[in-house]
Amino acid sequence: MRRSRFPIAMTAVVMAFLYLPIIILILNSFNPARFSSRWEGFSLVWYAKLFESPEIWQAVRNTLIIAVSVTAVSVVLGTAAAYALHRFGASRLQRVHYTLIYQPLVVPEILMGISLLMTFVAVGVPLGLFTIFLAHVTFCVSYVAMTVLGRLQDFDFSVIEAARDLGASSWQSTRKILLPMLMPGIVAGALLAFTLSVDDFVITFFVAGPGSTTLPLRIYSMIKYGAPPMINALSTLLLVVTLTAVLLSQRLANRRSGAVKSTG
Repeated sequence: MRRSRFPIAMTAVVMAFLYLPIIILILNSFNPARFSSRWEGFSLVWYAKLFESPEIWQAVRNTLIIAVSVTAVSVVLGTAAAYALHRFGASRLQRVHYTLIYQPLVVPEILMGISLLMTFVAVGVPLGLFTIFLAHVTFCVSYVAMTVLGRLQDFDFSVIEAARDLGASSWQSTRKILLPMLMPGIVAGALLAFTLSVDDFVITFFVAGPGSTTLPLRIYSMIKYGAPPMINALSTLLLVVTLTAVLLSQRLANRRSGAVKSTG
């Protein structure tokens, strides 16, 4: 019986739709032409101009400062919230807590941005990096909490009870048993929070102030005033960094699984 080629054709169409624009973007980053309608040869001129732009690197610096600090705070608060929801989820207070944690996941970003802006203005907090930090923590905590909560669904707390029966203190059982077993969920939540903070534009657009421009805002202004070749170069560098991080994480995961198998 002859197999249908329709699934293969549809897969090829979907893959081309997803990856062909990225390939074109990478190729145009090496095109010295001001507009990418024609190919004028291979050149690194846009990368040179990119590294000579202090505004872009200031935006990168602001983005990394916010993303790292938001990730650290969100991991602590989100993990604590997930643990409280799992252990005490039957109470009425925890049901309210779950609603507050889940709400940022479903509320439109533009509504969150406007509401946070109005709150900061009403309280009198000047807009800047600190308000961006608070806004990002507001929604990143929810993603971390939901990720860790999913890890807790299969967690066997009898292991901790056994450790306590054998003389382990509360801190020892938490540090040596609970946290290591939750670490995959915590790391996944941290990576998700970092990615969302770096990538956020809508909420940041409302709560950013003078001197607190992040990379998404800088890219938007570059597109608005016409600098697409430099954006192509910047996007290519971001793609390289992302792929490198993914490959390194996979390599570390493979080494860890190999070490576990050899130990076993």
